[in-house]
Amino acid sequence: MKQEKVLSTTSRHYQLPYNFGLGGVPIGNEFTAVTDTEAQQTLEAAWNAGVRYYDVSPWYGLGLAERRFGQFLHNQPREEYVISSKVGKLLKASKKAIKSNLFPLAGSPNFVEFDYSAAGVRRSIEDSLQRMGIDSLDIVFVHDLSPDNKYLEGKWLQHFEIAKQGAFPELTHMREEGLIKAWGLGVNRPEPILAAMEVADPDLFLLASQYSLIDHEYALKNIFPEVRKKNIKLVMGSSLNAGFTSGSDRYNYGHGHEIPTEFIVKRNRLVAIAKAHGVDLRTAALQFSAMPDVTAAVVCGARTAQQITENVESMKVKIPGEFWSELKAEKLILEEAPINNIKIPLQMASR
Repeated sequence: MKQEKVLSTTSRHYQLPYNFGLGGVPIGNEFTAVTDTEAQQTLEAAWNAGVRYYDVSPWYGLGLAERRFGQFLHNQPREEYVISSKVGKLLKASKKAIKSNLFPLAGSPNFVEFDYSAAGVRRSIEDSLQRMGIDSLDIVFVHDLSPDNKYLEGKWLQHFEIAKQGAFPELTHMREEGLIKAWGLGVNRPEPILAAMEVADPDLFLLASQYSLIDHEYALKNIFPEVRKKNIKLVMGSSLNAGFTSGSDRYNYGHGHEIPTEFIVKRNRLVAIAKAHGVDLRTAALQFSAMPDVTAAVVCGARTAQQITENVESMKVKIPGEFWSELKAEKLILEEAPINNIKIPLQMASR
């Protein structure tokens, strides 16, 4: 059910009113070509299932995901959904567009320019609103300001300094003006999150690829304690490691990269135990990332109506405690990993 969109009584940080959302990577044609019709069917199915939190980025399909989400959402009552997008990557139409290397299935004419300055943030938000055809963003994540972003050519710390002086205070100012409700970082690594909390006043983080059945130790032991100190929540992204846990031949977003053998071995063991308990491993993975007290929401991508419908239903399944106990006994998940805090019923819109 829907909660009131208010600040927490125990924290000045914005609290997400929904704990499950649809992510925009697949609809941006990162993995597979999705038609406009299929994209709209997926978004319609999400809405009909009660999903009211949506996460996009200029990066996803170099504008394609934002246009597709906007095509659907601009026809919905703005007060009935929450949307987050990202800044740091400005899109500019250019003859130098490298669409052959970045999102080749998106067919975008855009070139990416990394800009974590104050002016870049304003420009990026204005561009996103124009692409989507809506009048405001609820949440803004500073995107991929992280050591794993190869396009920063090893200079992420220099870009972080620009953001420290530019993007971070500008987003704080925009929050104070009421132009956005919240901001944070959306990254695949822990270092930027820990650093940002030392130099700025973020509200929440999009923790991507860092808390899953496959890989969760560092987040559990190092990130969770630090965000608790500041009453900051986490949006959990890529709980399936970009589909790896549910059987994909890729791990996270490493296109064509060899998957570490230990991850494949671990997945096989997880699959065997899940089968023995009659548990769908995809369902278990989604619920696992929803259980920590620091989780604000789980965001999961989907490219078809069937996928988003199944993901929503997965969050309602009761998984036997014996399954989780065996995972701990076999040391497939850490002993201190929470396994009994699933937030059911979902905080979603009434159908």
